[in-house]
Amino acid sequence: MTIDFYYNRFSGASRAVYMTIRQLTLDVNFKPIDLAAGEQLKPEFLAINPLHIVPTINDHGFALWESRAIMQYLCNRYAPDSTLYPTDPKQRALVDRSLNFDLTFLNQIEDVVSPPLFTGTQPSPDKVTALNNSLKNLDQVLIKQNKYLVGDQLTLADLSLLGYWVYLERFHIDLSAYPNYKRWVAGLQAELPYFNEVNDISQAEWDREMARYKTAT
Repeated sequence: MTIDFYYNRFSGASRAVYMTIRQLTLDVNFKPIDLAAGEQLKPEFLAINPLHIVPTINDHGFALWESRAIMQYLCNRYAPDSTLYPTDPKQRALVDRSLNFDLTFLNQIEDVVSPPLFTGTQPSPDKVTALNNSLKNLDQVLIKQNKYLVGDQLTLADLSLLGYWVYLERFHIDLSAYPNYKRWVAGLQAELPYFNEVNDISQAEWDREMARYKTAT
């Protein structure tokens, strides 16, 4: 039996787990969930995850949701010596710190992109400032690094944060003031052989899905 992976390709958290699966070369059953069609509310999915969110995995009866927890579990369970989630306590702590930051970062992105999408209004200036401050801080962190967020090797910190890049691009967030962030994204695009498989969503596809999701909600 293989792991069942429930995901939606328009979900940044799903893409982060998807990239982790590819990086660890795990054998999984990919089970796409159409959120706009309400597939997450079907009884068979609720039996696995009563919170009806993606991503979710079912590992031979062990159900788990929340992307960061899933990514950490997959490393701990199937690749305990992988540099993707370092065993050194200090290096792991730095990865965990980044994973906590990117949850805040995601909320800030949502605060900026949700009003135009769902209510046709502009986000409040304080929400825009908060997102820009995080991008500025992230850009400063990356100027001190070579290629990755933590140390000199790819980690879960990179994959988790990278999952949200599509949001910034597809919602046309101006990133011109953050060259180190853009360099980091471009470097991972070139390095990861599965990058396009996971993240290649055209603007037209994105717009159609957002329209479906808006109608559904």
